[in-house]
Amino acid sequence: MPNSGVFYVYILRCGDGALYTGYTNDLEARLAAHRDGKGAKYTRGRGPLELVYKEALGSNIAAMKREREIQKQTRAQKERLIRGETGDPLPRPPVSIRSERHRKSLS
Repeated sequence: MPNSGVFYVYILRCGDGALYTGYTNDLEARLAAHRDGKGAKYTRGRGPLELVYKEALGSNIAAMKREREIQKQTRAQKERLIRGETGDPLPRPPVSIRSERHRKSLS
């Protein structure tokens, strides 16, 4: 069941090493959809998938904007974000609830 008023931006590491960024209001359901091949076309056939980053935001607009910001980052910037290193050139939205790095295998 989706969390009321909470939206997540997340990054998956695909089996081929590619990084996929998305957003959702129900992270567990979205991860299950990716795992079952019903998520984004990009992730189909790229398993196993690993959740390597998630960030909670207060609205879907904020989540969409943050998703786009992350998608525009270089791979090196995304890797720093995943590792939780400081110096991320993109400001955090004020409503962001930055979570600890969350590693969960979807395979």
